[in-house]
Amino acid sequence: MLKFIAPAAAISALIVAGAAYAQAAKLNDAQIAHIAYTAGNIDVAAGKQALAKSKDKAVRDFASEMVRDHTAVNDQALALVKKLNVTPQDNATSQALSKEAAAKLASYAKLEGKAFDKAYVANEVAYHKTVNGALKTQLIPGAQNAELKSLLQTGLKLFTDHQTHAEHLAASVK
Repeated sequence: MLKFIAPAAAISALIVAGAAYAQAAKLNDAQIAHIAYTAGNIDVAAGKQALAKSKDKAVRDFASEMVRDHTAVNDQALALVKKLNVTPQDNATSQALSKEAAAKLASYAKLEGKAFDKAYVANEVAYHKTVNGALKTQLIPGAQNAELKSLLQTGLKLFTDHQTHAEHLAASVK
């Protein structure tokens, strides 16, 4: 069963992304900000779980990077919405992301050692691919506010690097 967790996580992420794509044309900036912030928080939580469970230095270094970078982008997002006097608006996409992430964290909590490391890293690859795809095709094009769009573009550059890092890490975690 453990070998099916990572592929299932990737498929689940793609299903959630499909829902996000379907809704994105109807999303306003407050909803887009909420989705981006939620996605960042999800990766922070996953990174913290990896720091608590993994003993692999490369996995722990990657997890530290995820916590640091996603926290920094979310802090910038909070500052921006405060400056713009906008309240991020919860929506079905954010809720679906949160629900799926909670299930993944719970399933990964049952794993130990290399099984955890492989599942975490495989999920990070799939998650970054999904989030980067949503940023490129829906969230950035859908954002109306120039400052929000710029922050999302900055995030995309950083998260594309995360995806590459996760892909390289996945090749070395055996």
